[in-house]
Amino acid sequence: MSWLLKLVKKEIERERALIQVKVFDQEHEKDLEYDMNRFLERLDENKLVDIKYNVAAMPEDDEEEQIYCFSAMVIYRA
Repeated sequence: MSWLLKLVKKEIERERALIQVKVFDQEHEKDLEYDMNRFLERLDENKLVDIKYNVAAMPEDDEEEQIYCFSAMVIYRA
């Protein structure tokens, strides 16, 4: 089989791969970073599609402090 045919077959298989997501949610950004890095270490770089990141801040009841929520979604091919 020619190298070009192998390359085309590999790309077709990649396109057919199921898209999946992994959602991370932490109160501290360092915890989010740690969890994501552990997940990404095991993920083949070629399977990574995108990463979405979000931060939400809400006032805590009866206090002047805020509650933070750091979240991210890793989109990848299975």
